[in-house]
Amino acid sequence: MDLPERLSAQLAGDEGPTRQKAARLVVDLAITASAEGFIEVDHAHVSGVSVITGGHGLRRFLADLSSSGDGTVVIPTTLNSAGCDKEKMKEMDIEWPDFLEQQFEIVQAYEELGIEATLSCTPYDRGIADDAGVASWAESNAVCFSNTWTSLITNRESGLSALATALTGYAPKWGLHLEANRRPNIHVDLQCQLNTLADWSVFGDWIGKQVRPGWQLPWGPMPFIQGLPERASFARKKALTAAAANYGTPMLWAEGLSPDPPLSKDANGDWMPPAEGWQGTLVFTAEDLASRYADLAPQGQVDLIVIGCPQASLEEIRITASAVRSYAEMGQKIPDGRLWVFTSGANYDLALADGSIELLEQAGAVILQDTCPEVTPYNRSKYNHLLTNSLKAEHYLTSGLNRLPTSVLSIEKCVAHAFDPTLSAGERPQLTAKAQPQHASNKTVQTGDATLLGEGLLSQSSFSVKGKAMVTDVPLTYLGYVNRDTGVVEEFGHPLDGRAIGDSILIYPKGSGSTVAPYVLMGLLYTGKGPKAIVNSDVCPLTLPACSLLNVPYGHAFDQDPCQAINDGDLIEMTSKDGIVIIEILERAG
Repeated sequence: MDLPERLSAQLAGDEGPTRQKAARLVVDLAITASAEGFIEVDHAHVSGVSVITGGHGLRRFLADLSSSGDGTVVIPTTLNSAGCDKEKMKEMDIEWPDFLEQQFEIVQAYEELGIEATLSCTPYDRGIADDAGVASWAESNAVCFSNTWTSLITNRESGLSALATALTGYAPKWGLHLEANRRPNIHVDLQCQLNTLADWSVFGDWIGKQVRPGWQLPWGPMPFIQGLPERASFARKKALTAAAANYGTPMLWAEGLSPDPPLSKDANGDWMPPAEGWQGTLVFTAEDLASRYADLAPQGQVDLIVIGCPQASLEEIRITASAVRSYAEMGQKIPDGRLWVFTSGANYDLALADGSIELLEQAGAVILQDTCPEVTPYNRSKYNHLLTNSLKAEHYLTSGLNRLPTSVLSIEKCVAHAFDPTLSAGERPQLTAKAQPQHASNKTVQTGDATLLGEGLLSQSSFSVKGKAMVTDVPLTYLGYVNRDTGVVEEFGHPLDGRAIGDSILIYPKGSGSTVAPYVLMGLLYTGKGPKAIVNSDVCPLTLPACSLLNVPYGHAFDQDPCQAINDGDLIEMTSKDGIVIIEILERAG
């Protein structure tokens, strides 16, 4: 593979060790993905900022990366949400020891790399000057929004791969950079009205929940939706794509709202399926919407209402302010500051100028900048049941990040609960584990000898490792579902639930979930709780970066699917020489 001249120089160390590490990662990913060369990138957005998401793995990595002081980003680069609003620490009442100091340390390390500390998870909302070109974004909601509603093209990057691109200016040309891969693979028929932002969010999340393990979705679920209204506001579009991204959707097509999908029409003018057929056909009805709201409705005392996940747009702030006004004009006030509205610094300034901030604060709401609901550590002596209008918030708040029971209603109903705590009285609900359809396994026990041939990373010329295989054919979600201290998988219904990944040869299709996954994995590796080697059957930009930077033996592109050919518990030996990785099964699990 031919390297651009500057990238080649960076790889050789001509621009210092920081950019050399970044170039090594970019090249490793390009070769692994069989990329069609490299592409110059216009803008990067880096995730992994909050203390509770990146953890000690992030802090140690950034300290190592910025210590040499020889490398800064070469393209405009913005930064994702932090874990707190430094001006509202009293209101947030965070009990985490030294949280602000640790948060400041992380942000400062990014700034030393030349990254603009916008601290926003919505770079598409007043975060960049142009919504066209090529980006390298590590924020799932932003990836889906930009690919769907704008001309800005980005793959679903990890925090590490986006940072490597920011430092070099290059990304592998693969995946969604290629027009051939930007094709719908699921058909969705919407048969009911979506009236509130929460409706749009519920619908987006529902689509992702229907994905089945057997579906062939190499670039993630990419639905073509029919039945949406011909017009939708910015906030509605944002709610839909943010929730769909919960399950790895990197883009979607909404008939009448987004550009036409790359599909043909029949003689009647109806859209035809892709040549390979739909992986799934879904129908969403009023009954489905009502059923989801019934599942998500608050049962028991609500402690706190959070609006703004992803960070609230000006439209969402105004909707919230309008709902608050009807109570405030009657002299009512929100008790105990139990409504938190999260937004970006840019939108805060606009809402301050139009009077929305003053109205909300005078009514007793707390307005938070630079952070968002899912990356904030809540004081559990006060808050044990949250209410929101966002399925993105619900998805992550109920995960291992905070493990908080979270209910969902429209903004208007959320505001009603903020003013009147008795609307949902009684005992606080307990977080109940729910197995997802995506957890279903298709594995069957294999017998006999087997040798698998695959590929390694360019940066790993040789290695030899022997051990017990820990195998699943279900993607692994590191952030929130792998304990960052113990390495134990904590995802109810997952085939590996309750098991520690440490000291194993870990074999799984790919990582899923948050783009911060590499930092969780790196933290486990730093503390000796990580696997001794990793094998992926699919190209995984969430796993590969950690293996590349910390030199964890890594294999991919095998001649047989390792998730099926190797049993969980098999004793195996994994070796690499001259870029060829060989897995030999020494003893089948009993």
